[in-house]
Amino acid sequence: MNARRLFGITKRILRQLRHDHRTLALVVVAPCLLMTILKWIYSDNGPVFQRVSGSLLGIFPMLIMFLITSVATLRERTSGTLERLLISPLTKLEFIFGYAISFGLLALSQGVIVSTYATQVLNLSIARSQLLLIWIAVIDALVGMAIGLLVSSFAKTEFQALQFMPAILLPQLLISGLLVPREQMPPLLYEVSNFLPLSYAADATRKVLSSSDSIMRDSLILIAFILGLLAVGSLTLKRISK
Repeated sequence: MNARRLFGITKRILRQLRHDHRTLALVVVAPCLLMTILKWIYSDNGPVFQRVSGSLLGIFPMLIMFLITSVATLRERTSGTLERLLISPLTKLEFIFGYAISFGLLALSQGVIVSTYATQVLNLSIARSQLLLIWIAVIDALVGMAIGLLVSSFAKTEFQALQFMPAILLPQLLISGLLVPREQMPPLLYEVSNFLPLSYAADATRKVLSSSDSIMRDSLILIAFILGLLAVGSLTLKRISK
């Protein structure tokens, strides 16, 4: 891996993101706005707001990075940029790590801003360190990025890329513990949820907010998801046949 080429692809992606104001608003403003609405809805029920908003802090990064990565990577593919990059000295590993570093930094910014807003403005209480909450946000975002990179190879248009969201992420959202604690779900759904990354994202966030339980196991599982998805996604990085 060449550090100069890696820095170059990372810088290019960050430059594109910096000039995309709608994406930046989606990353920062949308989560804050949705959590504010939740605060109003559950103004008379603090425990429910604590549980639901806590889960969302782990879910938002994955959902948002999935949307951004799937569309951005598809643009690289359909515009011919990816093909030009792959016939240059840039390797697949450098391309993937460039995306991972860029979106990891974006997720870090999101985690700092959204968690600070939730705790300081919306009075969300955290039993553990805010740094742990930011850590979970970053690895959740990288899971979303890895899924987005993978599914972009199966879409030909941006609309098709977005169609994967209800098929891949919304079912995970329903059984992640956001609506009902996973332990209270039917046994089959509980077992299925054990194989889905969004479940571990939500569990880890809840542990940071409300208990002293370790998040090491959840973090390692999410990292395994990232590595596995990126490995599979790297196989789809190939020249587009004309």
